[in-house]
Parts: sequence; C-alpha cells; structure tokens
Amino acid sequence: MMEPTHDEPHGGALGSRLNWLRAAVLGANDGIVSTAGLVVGVAGATQDRAALLTAGLAGLLAGSMSMAAGEYVSVSTQRDSERAALAMEKRELREQPEAELRELTGLLEERGLSREVAREAAEQLTERDALRAHARVELGIDPDELTNPWHAAWASFLAFTVGALLPLLAIVLPPPAWRLPVTVLSVLGALVLTGWSSARLGAAAPRHAVLRNVAGGALAMAVTYAAGSLLGAAGV
Repeated sequence: MMEPTHDEPHGGALGSRLNWLRAAVLGANDGIVSTAGLVVGVAGATQDRAALLTAGLAGLLAGSMSMAAGEYVSVSTQRDSERAALAMEKRELREQPEAELRELTGLLEERGLSREVAREAAEQLTERDALRAHARVELGIDPDELTNPWHAAWASFLAFTVGALLPLLAIVLPPPAWRLPVTVLSVLGALVLTGWSSARLGAAAPRHAVLRNVAGGALAMAVTYAAGSLLGAAGV
C-alpha cells in the first residue's frame, strides 16, 4: 500500500501560489493587448520598421514599469495594513487576554467546533503562540509570510514584458506584407491561451473567458488600426 505524501502545497500556500499565477497570466495578457494595440495602430499609419520598433519598445518599457510601480504601491499598502493589524492584535492580547481568548473561541466555534473543543483549542493555540493564532484565524494573515511588494513588482514587470514581446517581435520580424496578419494571428492565439489559463486557475468555464479575451483584444487592435490608418491617410 502506498504511503501518503506530504510534500504537496496545502491551504494558504496553495491559494497564494494560485494568486501569483493568476496575476502573472493577467499581467502577460495586459502586455499582449496593450502592445498589440499600439504597434497595430502605428502599422496602420506606416510600415517603417524603425517606427514600429520604437513604438513597440516604448510601449513595452512604459507598460512594464507602470505595472511594476502600481503593483509595488498596492502591495506596500497591503503590507502596511497587515503590519498595523498585527500591531493592534498584539496590543489587544497584552491588554485584554481573556477577551481575546473568548473571541478566538467564538471564531473556532463558527468554523464548526463544539464549544468545549473550541475553548480547549483556543487555549492550546494561545499557549503556543497567541499572536500567530489570532493572526491566522481572525485576520487571515500569516505573520511569517507577509506580502512582499518587491516580489509583486518584479513579477508584474516580467509578466508584462513577456506578454509584450510577442506582438513586438511579430510586427518587426516578418516582411512588410506579412507583418499585420502575423501579428493579429499571433496575438489572437496568445489571447486564447491566456484566457484559457486564467479561467482554469479561477476554476471557471474556459469558453466564455476565451471568447471575452479574444473579442477584447481584437476590438483593441481594430480600433487602433483604424485610428492609425486615418492619421496616415491624413498625412499626420
């Protein structure tokens, strides 16, 4: 008989990993759509390779830096909130230990334990590490694994960059006559993949997610190409 293994991720660790994967997929999707819209729009006005490369590279760098900065600020705010909540909980444990014990008991009861078992579990958790117990049960925070803004920023930067490289390379590498169709087909194919991946990570049906993703990307490219073509025809 096979022995059970215990090296697979469980609970919060698995949820955190899935959140990171979902964020990476969505970041790559943003890079694909925004850069594709930009280079296709420029392609509507000109077929000059240098102009296309400049526009695509500028969009890649601006988008990836913007994503990284936004994620850093957002996660830094979340980390500050987590630290403030832990500091408040620590103070309450010091000033009102009995009230906090009753609160932890009630929270464990809400999770399905009987009153007696919840009280015993609360006492044992409090004796072992009261702050960690309250942080996990009451606040949903792991004090040993607070969110890291630098990790989030780098992940967003890399995800956006990887996504943006596809339309950038697709628009500058082929011969002029093939640039637009190769880019459009490559982008739509990539959007099918990211739409399917985001749906699977979110345990949702992939069909509607893929259709929405592809439709949004196609609309973005159509609008920017029309705008570029009008500007090119006007000689702007």
